Amino acid sequence: MYAVFKRELFSLLNSLMAYITIGIFLLALGLLLWFFPETSILEYGYAELTGFFSLAPFLFMFLIPALTMRSFAEERREGTYILLATRPLTDWQIILAKYAACLILVLFALIPTLIYYHTISQLGLPLGNVDGGAVTGSYIGLLLLGAAFTAIGIFASAVTKNQVIAFAIAVFTCFIAYQGFDAMSRIFAFQFLETVLLSLSINEHYQSISRGVLDTRDLVYFISFAALFLGFTKLVIGGRKW
Repeated sequence: MYAVFKRELFSLLNSLMAYITIGIFLLALGLLLWFFPETSILEYGYAELTGFFSLAPFLFMFLIPALTMRSFAEERREGTYILLATRPLTDWQIILAKYAACLILVLFALIPTLIYYHTISQLGLPLGNVDGGAVTGSYIGLLLLGAAFTAIGIFASAVTKNQVIAFAIAVFTCFIAYQGFDAMSRIFAFQFLETVLLSLSINEHYQSISRGVLDTRDLVYFISFAALFLGFTKLVIGGRKW
């Protein structure tokens, strides 16, 4: 499993597309947070990173599918997955190795954003006047959100050989999982299911963690969500073998 993980990670790190995707993510985030007046932290006037943690999930909907779309789709298109499948590895080992490699790359994309925390702490009055607990909780929530979106991306890549189709499926599914249940809970016909729909919404659990309070229910939700889509991936891979 480690050999597959290392191979997948090095493959991603050697890919120009991964660097371009992460670069666009960081550039878009920087422009939105510091230059565009509607979302600028400087215009907001408070030493907070609320804008960053509100914008990041929507950028994740494009970043993560772009990183995961090649996981299974490219190997199936080029025929190299057959060689991988004939090795003494289980389907779960292959899936988890690819999942872990993509998740590490998402973590790499988040590391440069720590400079925003340092910048805000320097701009605050008094110096360092930033709610560290809320920022830490929000970063944990963002990592868990990235883990959930990565599982969706891996599943989408396993469904088709076409990377563009895998990207589109992943973006659509991420959007529905993040905003769809919230939108449904506001529809009058579904108001009697409001509590159930909100409990299924990624956004609801992400906002809960972003307040700086780590609730076991939120952690269980994200772990279960990722496990569910990885399980779907296992069904797709196993079914194709048969």
